[in-house]
Amino acid sequence: MRFEEGIGTLRGVGPAKIAAYARLGVHTLTDLLYHFPRAYENRGDVHLLAEAEEGCRTALILTVGTEPRVARIRGRMSLLKFRAFDESGTCEITFFNQDYLRHRFLLGSTFRFFGKVQKKGRLYSMTSPESEPYSIDTPLPDLLPVYRLTEGLSPKQLGDNVQTVLAATSLLEDPLPEEIRLAHRLATLPFALRNIHNPKDYASLAAAKRRLIFDEFFVFALGLSLTKRHGKAKGAPVCGVNDISPLLSALPYTLTGAQRRVIGEIAADMARDVPMSRIVVGDVGCGKTVCAAAAMLIAVQSGRQAALMAPTEILARQHYEDISALFAPLGIEVGLLIGATPAAEKRRIKARLAEENPPKRLSVVIGTQALLSDGVEFAAPGLIVTDEQHRFGVRQRAVLSEKNEHAHMLVMSATPIPRSLALALWGDLDLSRIDEMPAGRQRVDTFVVDESYRQRLNGFIRKCCAEGGQVYVVCPAVEEREAEADEVLLSEIGDEAVLQSDQPPLKAAVQYAKELQETLPELSVAFVHGSMKSKEKDAVMQAFSAGTVQVLVSTTVIEVGVNVPNASLMIVENAERFGLSQLHQLRGRVGRGLRKSYCILVSDAHGESTAATRLSTMRTTYDGFAIAEQDLALRGPGDFLSGVSDDTIRQSGGVKFRLAALCDDTGLMTAAFAAAKGLSDADPALAGHPALRATVDKMFTLDGDTIS
Repeated sequence: MRFEEGIGTLRGVGPAKIAAYARLGVHTLTDLLYHFPRAYENRGDVHLLAEAEEGCRTALILTVGTEPRVARIRGRMSLLKFRAFDESGTCEITFFNQDYLRHRFLLGSTFRFFGKVQKKGRLYSMTSPESEPYSIDTPLPDLLPVYRLTEGLSPKQLGDNVQTVLAATSLLEDPLPEEIRLAHRLATLPFALRNIHNPKDYASLAAAKRRLIFDEFFVFALGLSLTKRHGKAKGAPVCGVNDISPLLSALPYTLTGAQRRVIGEIAADMARDVPMSRIVVGDVGCGKTVCAAAAMLIAVQSGRQAALMAPTEILARQHYEDISALFAPLGIEVGLLIGATPAAEKRRIKARLAEENPPKRLSVVIGTQALLSDGVEFAAPGLIVTDEQHRFGVRQRAVLSEKNEHAHMLVMSATPIPRSLALALWGDLDLSRIDEMPAGRQRVDTFVVDESYRQRLNGFIRKCCAEGGQVYVVCPAVEEREAEADEVLLSEIGDEAVLQSDQPPLKAAVQYAKELQETLPELSVAFVHGSMKSKEKDAVMQAFSAGTVQVLVSTTVIEVGVNVPNASLMIVENAERFGLSQLHQLRGRVGRGLRKSYCILVSDAHGESTAATRLSTMRTTYDGFAIAEQDLALRGPGDFLSGVSDDTIRQSGGVKFRLAALCDDTGLMTAAFAAAKGLSDADPALAGHPALRATVDKMFTLDGDTIS
């Protein structure tokens, strides 16, 4: 068996099944091996019938006590029924439209059944349970895999196909060097793949996951190392004119020592003919934008162009206003290119960016992903800045780099990140940290309250607005139907529902804004959320910035970059639903002006120690990096790398984590990155490890092109 062969080489997999597998991202036999179960059913926890909890999925060992009988109902529908028993009772078992099973359940044979048990009087019943022949001499596996499926692909078909490929895994070449595997006491690859699909027990499953998670981190780290080395080819524009004194003299404040240090690191990078690849990370309000402006000025002074890409139109407009104000006294024009830019203005900006004549050329442009669109070409690319780097993936950064070959690259993130995680996420970038806050930046007092404070909270909103301030109220849901769907989901996910079912219902931005307006009729209340059209969002945000809206009810769309100095109160509803880093980002939206500011976290959650720890940390800790360290300890690196919530760090563009996305072992990540560094130092191009190099290239494939 050649594992690179297409899935169609398996028996019974024709064109329709190939198309179904393609919808799951499975094209080859290797893809099928790495299509891991999404969950496991514990069928080893066997109960007697009398112990079964009604309505719950339960494993039972039952003996067939009556001959199966088939009855026809409703035309073509049929029912297959028989009774099975154990020492505590009798169960009626029913299957729909599966007449062929009458020859499977022979009188006196014993099976392990798994399904929901219903009780009526003294008789138990099960409908269409899973079943496996049982013998005391041949134990059945306790844990059975549950796979993500798609239309046209049954659990049995997928399971049978997986077993066929697993049977040949002893022939699979292990790309991980043996000395690294032994040094970190990792399972072999065949063992890991067999036990991730068919775990013998929980210990075997844990060993399999540990090996496969290590592989993902290890390969990811090697790819970043290769990317960094590949990007260090010479040919970048030398931007040696770095007199930023005109900019500094125009500032109404003095730079911090950390800002000066970071600008010095940027200037040194840009003065070389090797492309700069640097990330600046810092707390909310630490002054990253002025560092980016200094870098852009260096590029322009050296006769080159600079572009800044932001993840949202709101943030792009804000950067445009701030940087235009800084550059206007220096005679430098700034363009704005976003989706809402009129067509004629877009054509004008594109033409001026491509202008070969320097006096007519537009030197600085700020925009969203519109900067990646066709027709945006730079005549003299010098510097590319991307803000809120975690909102962009590998592909977006690669596309922007391709448009500006050999340009210097500066990325920024206002999400404080532990150094270990920053190196993991951005190992292809040099790291600068602004770890000093500007003088006069006030602390935002933080409180945690429950629903019993609602009336007092409304009074505090009224008081803040009466004193001339403005208020943010952040809700985790957009509308009530979304909140209801969240609660339904909790009821369907098994044990986790027990942990979360006591949580209060989600506040929904749209409905809560209406409630607040009715409660506080003298105030102007508006709402904004990510599902609104850009023009609608911009109109609301501009009204809030102008002060005509006093209370803004929002989802986390306002988490990043929004700057309204007059806002003095941040209220976060259902605060237990947010991660620490996200709560810190939200708190950073206030305290940006002269008004005394407050953050109030509203939570009625009880009995969840992790939530209590998070909220306590927010109440007592104000250092963003300390908060990030605690967040990492609570959630693990996987939740940062590839989660489902808005505050997670996402990677895209061919880089996909399967199991590492669920990892809570920071030590395993650190070990994998250390091992990768050691190998890349010894063999930079992985020339002596061709199988490993092929694995890395596959993980980092970008639209058919690899990092090589």
